[in-house]
Amino acid sequence: MVWIQESNCKGVWDSKESFNYLVDTIIPLRLAIIPESGYPIVVSLWFIPFENAIWCASSRNAKIIPILENNNRCGFEVAPDKPPYLGLRGQADVSLDHNRGTEILVMLIDRYLKERNAKLASWLISRSADEVGIRLAPIRCHSWNFSSRMSAEDKS
Repeated sequence: MVWIQESNCKGVWDSKESFNYLVDTIIPLRLAIIPESGYPIVVSLWFIPFENAIWCASSRNAKIIPILENNNRCGFEVAPDKPPYLGLRGQADVSLDHNRGTEILVMLIDRYLKERNAKLASWLISRSADEVGIRLAPIRCHSWNFSSRMSAEDKS
């Protein structure tokens, strides 16, 4: 099983290269969701590419959980804020996993904090029973990489 069909992956990277970008890029994902008001909300979440999907976690009491329960469609983007400008964005269907929240949270802590003994890691783990796994199954993606167009000065 592939994480996204090749025909739905546009831009400079193919499906495998896009997934590898997600594996190698450790910055928050921007998640765009639509609440009942109809006005989009963008939230930043830690993510991990895993099991042919993109996984995040959030507290079951977070406002995004009922929004995603009501509308499981989202947009996402993984791109740095400074040069070189490159990244991946797309659309995905979301499923919530109330049983895997702690597991996903620990994986995210290992990915972003590198140690479980850090103060933030300890605090997050202490409340992990309330975590919900958020699984993004991308249906479309688009990649870009403007590195070759940028001078060395632009990239610093």
